[in-house]
Amino acid sequence: MTEKEFEQQNVFGKGGENSAYAQYFIGKSFLNPLTDPKCGLFLANVTFEPGCRNNWHIHHKGIQVLICVGGTGWYQEWGKEARMLKPGDVVEIPEGVKHWHGATKDSWFQHVTFTVAEEGASNEWLEPVTDEEYDKL
Repeated sequence: MTEKEFEQQNVFGKGGENSAYAQYFIGKSFLNPLTDPKCGLFLANVTFEPGCRNNWHIHHKGIQVLICVGGTGWYQEWGKEARMLKPGDVVEIPEGVKHWHGATKDSWFQHVTFTVAEEGASNEWLEPVTDEEYDKL
């Protein structure tokens, strides 16, 4: 899917470049907040260019949910096979699970993400998903 085709189907909008978290991504990602973080439940649309993925990471004192809405992507938990994602897929990521997610090599990818967190929740960013690991998918 080309960027133009993807943008025509992007119901939430791509948003701005995700520069605040760029150090934890290979490739470019874009962030479009859908709710105000002060409301108690922060929802955001995250868009990944083809080949973009985030580093391995762990959510402490909270769970993350991904609702896939455009393109195709990958989700993988440490020690398990990667799972291909497509629009309509929902991923529930338990607290404490090391994982990563991102686009396939040839498609833009978009998911809405939200975290249900306790007070003191944090996100621990770890090592990048290597090209060697990613190229096996």
